[in-house]
Amino acid sequence: MANLVRWEPFEDVMTLRDAMSQLFDESLVRRGPFGLWPFRSQEGGDLPAVDMYEEDGDVMVKASLPGLKPEEVDITITGTTLHIRGETKDETEEKRGDYYYKERSCGAFERSLDLPVEVKADEAQATFENGVLTLKLPKAEQVKAKQIKIQAK
Repeated sequence: MANLVRWEPFEDVMTLRDAMSQLFDESLVRRGPFGLWPFRSQEGGDLPAVDMYEEDGDVMVKASLPGLKPEEVDITITGTTLHIRGETKDETEEKRGDYYYKERSCGAFERSLDLPVEVKADEAQATFENGVLTLKLPKAEQVKAKQIKIQAK
């Protein structure tokens, strides 16, 4: 014989506070040495947010690197893989009593991206403005579409 259990309709309803807490606990966003970044590398360093798109036959890559200087960023292309590396150093030392929080720190990152096509690495252009690295990578000739004209006989 089965026991009867009283049903409470609001017992399974999650409060708004519980839902928000769960949302932030399960969120992928975390604060790193360069601000809020959504992902973390396997080595424990933070990865910058990257956009990659095609514009006028070139592969364009934009990476958010707030707080870095152009000389602190290293870019290499190996085959169809783009590597962006960087390191920031917190060189200021303050002695103002006991710290309660110290979230500004130094750290290194490395981001490797598979490019959708082969590019001409020797013709690549890089600009850095307001913490955003912009790469213009011209496609290799064998990748670009070529028009073939039909001759009538």
